[in-house]
Amino acid sequence: MNRILISACLVGRPVRWNGKARALGGHWIARWQAEGQLVPACPELLGGLPVPRPPAEIEPGGDAAAVWSGRARILEPNGHDVTREFLAGAAVTLALAEAEGCRFALLTQASPSCGAGLVHDGRFAGARIAGFGVAASLLQARGLLVFPEERVEDLAAALFMAG
Repeated sequence: MNRILISACLVGRPVRWNGKARALGGHWIARWQAEGQLVPACPELLGGLPVPRPPAEIEPGGDAAAVWSGRARILEPNGHDVTREFLAGAAVTLALAEAEGCRFALLTQASPSCGAGLVHDGRFAGARIAGFGVAASLLQARGLLVFPEERVEDLAAALFMAG
């Protein structure tokens, strides 16, 4: 069975920064959940951050690679640096994915952790730019196929091809 790491908010867990969920519905999510393929995780909680918590973004001009190399930080609007918690959460998320045998991940967009193609631009104005969050980039670097929440059908096709 192919296991799928999934952002916990996408299966209805109220773990987002604002204490809300972002539950995905649909045939595939229901099927994978019923078959026990989904492994929910919230990197931010696994890194020790509370719910609710202030929003956080990778600072302007930075990206996940820059955060991992220490050249950029993840900040809250007041300037509080939460980089350490985000990196720790990414590492724990990877360990969970490996322990559970996950080869795929379905992650929420725009998050500095889970963003899989889009992240906020670091200015806390709602603008999004192309990029990956620190957990998504780590999972991808370790060989997981990472899909954003909008690409459930693509994930289904990849699972079919993987057998």
